Amino acid sequence: MASRNQNRPPRSPSSKKEGVEGIPLDKRRRIGMGRTGGATNVERKPFGSVNRKLDVTATSDVGSCAEGSDCGNVEFTKEEVDALVNERLKMKKFDHKVNLELVSELNARLKVCIKWFQKRDESHVEEEGKLQIALDALEKKCTETEAEMKNKEGRFSATISELRQDNACLQERLSKEESEKLDAIACHRKENEARIALEASQASLSKDLEKAQQDILAANQRASSVDDMYKRLQEYNLSLQQYNSKLHAELEVARESLKRVEKEKSTIVENHSTLRGRYSSLQDQLNLARTAQDEALNQKETLANEVKCLRGELQQVREDRDRQVAQVQVLTSDVVKYKESTGESCAKLEYLMEKTKSLEETCSSQREQICLLEHQLTAANEKLKMSDLSSIETRTEFEKQKRTVRELQERLAETENQLVEGEKLRKKLHNTILELKGNIRVFCRVRPVLPDDGTGSEPPVISYPTSTEALGRGIDVIQSAGQKYPFTFDKVFNHDASQQEVFVEISQLVQSALDGYKVCIFAYGQTGSGKTYTMMGRPEAPEQKGLIPRSLEQIFQTSQSLMAKGWKYKMQASMLEIYNETIRDLLSTNKSSSTENGAPGKQYTIKHDANGNTYVTDLTIVDVCRMEEISSLLRQAAQSRSVGKTQMNEQSSRSHFVFTLRISGVNEGTEQQVQGVLNLIDLAGSERLSRSGATGDRLKETQAINRSLSCLSDVIFALAKKEDHVPFRNSKLTYLLQPCLGGDSKTLMFVNISPDPASVGESLCSLRFAARVNACEIGIPRRQMLAQMPARPADSRLSYG
Repeated sequence: MASRNQNRPPRSPSSKKEGVEGIPLDKRRRIGMGRTGGATNVERKPFGSVNRKLDVTATSDVGSCAEGSDCGNVEFTKEEVDALVNERLKMKKFDHKVNLELVSELNARLKVCIKWFQKRDESHVEEEGKLQIALDALEKKCTETEAEMKNKEGRFSATISELRQDNACLQERLSKEESEKLDAIACHRKENEARIALEASQASLSKDLEKAQQDILAANQRASSVDDMYKRLQEYNLSLQQYNSKLHAELEVARESLKRVEKEKSTIVENHSTLRGRYSSLQDQLNLARTAQDEALNQKETLANEVKCLRGELQQVREDRDRQVAQVQVLTSDVVKYKESTGESCAKLEYLMEKTKSLEETCSSQREQICLLEHQLTAANEKLKMSDLSSIETRTEFEKQKRTVRELQERLAETENQLVEGEKLRKKLHNTILELKGNIRVFCRVRPVLPDDGTGSEPPVISYPTSTEALGRGIDVIQSAGQKYPFTFDKVFNHDASQQEVFVEISQLVQSALDGYKVCIFAYGQTGSGKTYTMMGRPEAPEQKGLIPRSLEQIFQTSQSLMAKGWKYKMQASMLEIYNETIRDLLSTNKSSSTENGAPGKQYTIKHDANGNTYVTDLTIVDVCRMEEISSLLRQAAQSRSVGKTQMNEQSSRSHFVFTLRISGVNEGTEQQVQGVLNLIDLAGSERLSRSGATGDRLKETQAINRSLSCLSDVIFALAKKEDHVPFRNSKLTYLLQPCLGGDSKTLMFVNISPDPASVGESLCSLRFAARVNACEIGIPRRQMLAQMPARPADSRLSYG
């Protein structure tokens, strides 16, 4: 039988506008009366007629909604949607007609709500696209503004650094010039002091020179007086010579001496320097003459005394003259020295004056340069102020743009939150519809490409449609001939999906186990497609934990948080495997429980009670209250599970692994009691003997695995055809899964696909089987509310729901 989702035609947007407004008024009144009072005496009809009536009613409802003009204008609030989702129908036990009308009315309202939500979702998507375009434009403009600001800031900073460098150079030059100016001023001050000292010394020398000149004048005057006296003495000597000539006759010797005296006198007049010697010789001669002539000595003595006095005065005058001449020579030499020193001082003074003038000119030029640099610095400061103002304006505009971007981001985040809330609401509505339909939910997961896969240059065999309706829910398989096979499931995970993303989609289903529902999640697919990785993962790596560890962590965390509301939970865990149609207890400490050396071990039996619960006799049950205990049990079970090596998988699971957690909860405040069961199953992979190359024990294992999976397929076919007899007892696997496939359990199947081109045939078989499973309708999930806590069976059995 073909898959419902595979053969169903795509729905047009116009056919989705259905709502409560289209339901006839008399039917709504009849439904309302059915809710309040309900019909008491309703004739019981066969299920076939009820199903036909359901189809007719649904068709009439859709037609009436399509005829209404106001059906697309229905608006819902969050409270109305919550009330609609959480609404529980009061079903009558035997009044199928009223129950059918109630379910039809609820389905119609849910359809209207879903259409409204899809319309809102499309408008949100369009608004998000517009906001994203505006945000991209603003971000681009903001980026350009930031780049321009950075360029301007770089240019301004470069200009500022250059101006600061010029200013520093000018400051250094100014400080150097000022130091040189101070040195020149100090030198000029010293030169002025030296010049003043020289002028004072020159003035004192000029005074000394005037005094020397005055002394020279006085000496000249005295020399002139001495010359006058000497002239008078010469005249007197001439008179004496005349007197001596008279006495010549008397004293020849005296004449001769007088002649000598006259000669000496003439020589004295000619040469003042020899006057003293000649005068002495003349005196000697005069003394000799006086001694020779006694008579003439009387007059001569008087003359001799006078001459003696004159000679003494003359000698004194000569000595004074010599002393004055020596003083004049000394003074002349001093004057020459003073003149030389004065000339040198004048030259130095002129040099210093010239240097002072040059320094003054340099200072004036430096003052002009300093003024020019100050003007340049003022202009640079003005430019810097202008650049600061422009940068402040640009920064203000940038802040405005940033605020605008922040507002758009906030609006985008708000829209995304609304989309997330809408997606949650869509999932909730979808889950509600599936619960009302009783369908088994199917998720598809494609494992990543491995190095051993023979992809090479071949085109990919798996593709994902990008249309709005099939996005995230569709998958296409392409064969080598180019033929495409499309499939649609409740959710499709591509090869990039992480373990956390997969778990988020089933977290609400796991939560249902705490709420008192029976929950079953099992993984199906060929060997090597990633079933064990999806269910168990790698518990030692936090990011690669599978669904089983993550589900248990969520259950323990939620149970701890519900303790504040008065809830107390008791949890019991068990693990088993079905190996070659034999049940093995993976938590048993007695190794003889399994067959050894062909000897049969402990026999386990699957039993169903009248309440729809399933038990396995003599199975090990462990009370757990912490995640660490569960982790230890999982490690123990992993070591005990049957694993083998084939040509398709290094570590291939050779058995079906079943983990069961029984949850019993009681609220001490409301005295409400619930009992839920969580079944997590990792099925063994289907494989072809031509590819796996199994022989011996592996061959037996492969045949047992394929036989049990074939029985599972037969059960699905019977459920899809709604046959009266469903062959659950043909296999222990199907008999164990009977409450999950044909009862009131919430069931989800993971179909795992390999992207290897060599596995296209197995992938198509798995997807077709998953499509049939998705089309099966089982009972509506029922919450198990207990009047009191159930007692543990005496034979240590565990319910599998």
